[in-house]
Parts: sequence; structure tokens; C-alpha cells
Amino acid sequence: MGMQAVFDGHNDVLLRLWQHARGGADPVVEFLEGTDKGHIDAGRAKAGGLSGGLCAIYVPSGDLVLKTPDENGHYATPMAAPLDHLPSLATAMELADIAIKLDRAGAWRLCRSVGEIRAAMAVEVFAAVLHMEGCEAIGPDLAALETFHAAGLRSLGPVWSRHNVFGHGVPFAYPMSPDTGPGLTEAGFELVRACNRLGILIDLAHITEQGFWDVAKTTDQPLVASHSNAHALTPVARNLTDRQLDAIRESRGLVGLNYATTMLRPDGQENASTLLSDMVRHVDYLVERLGVDCVALGSDFDGATIPEEIADAAGNQKLVAALMDAGYGDAELAKICRENWLRVLGQAWHEPA
Repeated sequence: MGMQAVFDGHNDVLLRLWQHARGGADPVVEFLEGTDKGHIDAGRAKAGGLSGGLCAIYVPSGDLVLKTPDENGHYATPMAAPLDHLPSLATAMELADIAIKLDRAGAWRLCRSVGEIRAAMAVEVFAAVLHMEGCEAIGPDLAALETFHAAGLRSLGPVWSRHNVFGHGVPFAYPMSPDTGPGLTEAGFELVRACNRLGILIDLAHITEQGFWDVAKTTDQPLVASHSNAHALTPVARNLTDRQLDAIRESRGLVGLNYATTMLRPDGQENASTLLSDMVRHVDYLVERLGVDCVALGSDFDGATIPEEIADAAGNQKLVAALMDAGYGDAELAKICRENWLRVLGQAWHEPA
């Protein structure tokens, strides 16, 4: 088998480039010429078959410090404080500006349709799709939504793991149910309806279980959790219960496997010594519960501690090889690596099948 081209459902490369740019680095040079920092640049992406993905505009929470596990290995990090709209908008604009600069420089191609993604992949240019992780920058009146959409925003998660005017997020906690509080606010329901009208994918990766059901009863899209795993195997609040997985299957949506070790390991710990077999175990469980048409990848590159065997984007094919060793054939791997994402994106973006 040759390399499987991967379209990945979640990364934080824009956050890393923005942080380094604040220290004086040139984000275009860093992406094009490569770096030993983080997980993704053009060279490492190409080496690992990472052909594109959903690139997050994420406004960081400065007060979030992951809680050290107690003697039982349990932890519950307090929720990050809510963010104000205008400073969030300013940061989000700076991240979007980096995405546009990369596009103009030919470092990657900002894609607004599945056809554009396939065209970029065909010429081996990284196919970037703008995603917003937590919508503090949009504001309760949704005034910025059309502007971000015009700039290329095609996917968003109403909340990150903090509360905002649209809804409630789940904490980083083990062991814990995702049913940790209320769901969408009235503004959140309006945001979902606006995304349905515009053709912006709604991502359920950080929302409470109640928020998940609120989106499910409101949206006309397939249900998508871009970077989440199975709660039955790793009971962190960020992972999905069997009931949630069943709803995703019924909507013909998808779950993108998160490479974060805290969401893969049975003990929920942040430990880079996590084995590839833990990743395969989650894929197996998701495929068994959802069917192979509803399972994809959502690495969280540049946003999490990932297994050291993968290390960065250049190691992506090691997971593909492990899945092949576990019995997945070329056609199944093509679905998991890219085709399931492209199907669901096309549906959310109102493209003809």
C-alpha cells in the first residue's frame, strides 16, 4: 500500500504560528521552511501524508492550568473563565490574517468547497479549511459571522471547554461524564440556525452532553465531533458516550479520532508514552459502534500531547500502518483518512452529492 492522503479534522497550527509571530517569527517562513517546534509545517505534513485539515481559530485561555492527578489518577481542572468579545475578536482576526497570508504566499490553499480541497490535494498543496473553536469572537448578535464566512470560515464549535454566550463547555476531567451542565443558550440556538443557513459545519467536540442534544434537535446537518474519542474506553468528560455515538451514526455524521493521550489512554493521563494500540482500540470501538463510514481522524496536532511514536505530522502514516496491521483494507482506510470528512463537509456546505 502507498501512503494514504489524510484530511484531518482538527489542528491548532494557527495558534502556534500566532504565538511565535508575537515573538517576532514570520509565520509564512515558519510554515514553509519548517521548524522543530510543534507538530505541523509544510515539510512534515507532506512527509506524513497530511494533505489538509480543519485549522482552528482558537483564542487561548491564559488562566487554564491542567490539574495534577490525585493518588487515584483522578483530576478535574476548573473551567477557564469566560472571555470578553472584543479582545477575542481582535485575536481571532490576527489568526485569520495568518491563514490568509499563508494562502497568498502559496504555503497552503484556503479551501471553501470539497472541490477546492481535492484540487489542492491533487497538486500536493496543504488544503486548509478555517474552523473556529469557541465562538467568543462572533459575539451574541452574530455580527461577525458573515465576515468570517466571507474570509473562509466553514466550520465552528460554539464552545471550547469554557462557557460563553452560546453555551457551556465540558471541563478537562477524569473520570467524568460529559453531562456536566446546561447546553445551548438562546443565542446558541440562533448560531446553529445561522450556520445551517450559511453552510458552516457545527462541531460538537467541546460541548456538554445537553448542548450536544440541543444541537442535534436543531441542526439539519450530520452530527460531527471533530476531535473526540469513546467515553466507554477513556472516561474523560471530553469523550462521547455510546448514546451520543448512536446519534452520530443515525445522522450519518462522524467522529474524528483525537490523538491527545488524555483521551486515548484507559487512565486518562497526559503521557507521551501512549501506545499506537490505544489509538487502534478507539478506532475499532468507533467503527464497531458507528460503522466505517462515520469514523475519521481529528489529530489535535499543535494542541495536545500526542503519542511519541507519532511525534508530529511526519509520523501520521504510523497510525495508518497500525490500522492496516489491525485488518483495515485500503478502501476502509481511504474513508477513515479523508473520504468521510469530505462527504460530511460537502453535506454541511450544501454541495450536491
